[in-house]
Amino acid sequence: MKKAFVYGLLIVIIMALAAACGSGKPNQLHIPVKPFEFTNQDGNPVSLSGLKDKVWIADVIFTHCIAVCPLMTAHMSELQKRLKAAGAKAELISFSIDPENDDPAALKSYLQKFDADFTNWHALTGYQFDEIKTFILRSFKSPIAKDATSGQVIHDTYFYLVNQSGIVVAKYDGEADPPYDKIIKDVQALQR
Repeated sequence: MKKAFVYGLLIVIIMALAAACGSGKPNQLHIPVKPFEFTNQDGNPVSLSGLKDKVWIADVIFTHCIAVCPLMTAHMSELQKRLKAAGAKAELISFSIDPENDDPAALKSYLQKFDADFTNWHALTGYQFDEIKTFILRSFKSPIAKDATSGQVIHDTYFYLVNQSGIVVAKYDGEADPPYDKIIKDVQALQR
């Protein structure tokens, strides 16, 4: 009797694990994005509530970056092209972490250099540095800091995948070797 109960319990546990893994949906992280409403490169508001029911990919950049941002932005542009070719729908959100210098016009000019398609790519500004610093830390668990000697802003180089409920579910290398196929697969899994 005890053996039958243990075997039955084991089968239930295995089935539950198989069902959870079988969805194929990314679940590496579970970080709720804090509510926001910022301004995009066209001067229009973009908010967390406006992204409800949409899959989106976020990163942090700034236009005067001399290190990783140009490469990350080129990779985001490539990701945008590949998502479109695969029929995978996702909004792209680039948060500027230098809002004092990155007004909407500067962001638009910067992204145009990378052939950005503005139908689903929004570069955001319209806040103070301390506000975005707190927002990025709370929403993506990623610290940013100003480097007083260089005038640069130190930040991570991840692309963050956010589901339709505003939860960060995965992150990927956005600088050295972005896993484009994995990101597209994960976006498509969230859309099922």
